[in-house]
Amino acid sequence: MINRKLRWGVLGCAGIAIRSVIPGIQGSNNGEVVAIASRSEEKARETANALGIPTSYGSYEALLSDETIDAVYIPLPNHLHKEWTIRAAEAGKHVLCEKPLALDAAEAQEMVDACEKAGVKLAEAFMYRHHPRYRKVLDVIASGEIGQLRGMNGSFTFNNAADHDNVRYRRDWGGGSIYDVGCYPISAARLIFGTEPIAVTVQGFRSPQHDHVDMMASGLVEFPGDVALTFDCGMWAAFRNRIEILGTDGRIELPSAFVGDPTFSVITGDGERQETFEPLNTYTLQAEQFARSVLDGEPLLFDPADAVANMRVIDACFESMDEHKRVELG
Repeated sequence: MINRKLRWGVLGCAGIAIRSVIPGIQGSNNGEVVAIASRSEEKARETANALGIPTSYGSYEALLSDETIDAVYIPLPNHLHKEWTIRAAEAGKHVLCEKPLALDAAEAQEMVDACEKAGVKLAEAFMYRHHPRYRKVLDVIASGEIGQLRGMNGSFTFNNAADHDNVRYRRDWGGGSIYDVGCYPISAARLIFGTEPIAVTVQGFRSPQHDHVDMMASGLVEFPGDVALTFDCGMWAAFRNRIEILGTDGRIELPSAFVGDPTFSVITGDGERQETFEPLNTYTLQAEQFARSVLDGEPLLFDPADAVANMRVIDACFESMDEHKRVELG
């Protein structure tokens, strides 16, 4: 296993794969993209040529039958995550699947069970969590510098509403802002608080112009210890991706919490300081950690059970939004 690289195949030519994940893997020290598949053989070939990928396939099935491939990355629309994760597992491939892992927690658990049965690794592609700044944020909190935690606020919004053909605006495909960007502050709050929520209340706006997906949602996620996340997410609003963590004696501000500049600020009665980091590609960090887990037996940074837990919160968000009620989580 020494010096071996994880051989990746990619199922689909989605923008996130082309712009971010494939270059991230190609920049890693322990992985290489050896094949890409599309339902259009021409598109797969063009993408492979553009990105320097040796092999292209005109079907996902053909890629999964390639015995030289160790792992697959799945950037397909949300409603296809379950099917192709399970099929990849049955083909003996380890799986890195885009977030959200599934359409609901039951689907996510089926995917986890299938991968466990096949003896392959499964990870959800939340790249932001692989940056060392989140370990630093947790260290600052643990040090007591900002005092006792009182709450957290997070936002992830953007405006892409004019692109009516976007897969994000297909309700039956798992479109909408909670699935697409609301999952980020929810996962971050679970990471920061270190526990699971007890209740959720969400108000949302489903747009008739966009197949009635939620184009904006705002919520309260209650955690044990009388602390909570307040969040908003949207696909028809000005761009933000920020987090504020509030303590009794100070606060931590991440103005670019999920994408962009990793700098964050710690503000207390003693003043304000910035924590800065050398430039790091979070997609590369994600790929390298996954490869170390497969090749070297290093535990995944986040167990797939974490993805199931995040989906339970998302399920509750939709139930609260559509039934106009506070939803308790068991």
